[in-house]
Amino acid sequence: MTDPTLPTPPRPGRFVRLAEADRPTLHLQIDGQPATALAGDTLLVALLQHGRRVRDSEFGGTPRAGFCLMGACQDCWVWTPEGRRLRACSTPVEAGLQVLTRPPAQHWPPTQDLQQSLARHGGQP
Repeated sequence: MTDPTLPTPPRPGRFVRLAEADRPTLHLQIDGQPATALAGDTLLVALLQHGRRVRDSEFGGTPRAGFCLMGACQDCWVWTPEGRRLRACSTPVEAGLQVLTRPPAQHWPPTQDLQQSLARHGGQP
């Protein structure tokens, strides 16, 4: 039985590299945190080596980890800090790349109908 007062150790990433470890290392940032990938890796590989999810679903917030792995399903969209969307499964990692696994605040501006709905239901934009 585990002690609930003790901190939970971090879970390892979903992907573990077994081969081709001799490629050059590239440095990037995932949600503002430093990360590494190897030259030739896709962003999906880098994300899943450093965590257990690629992003959270827009429809309920459940964690997503990609689905088709070939650019067809749109389940692996991530964002740059400027708001540009990238498909993690088909975007090669570049040195200095910065990605967000949640859309930047300005990505979904509150529309008039959203503001009205939030006002009726007591939410904040």
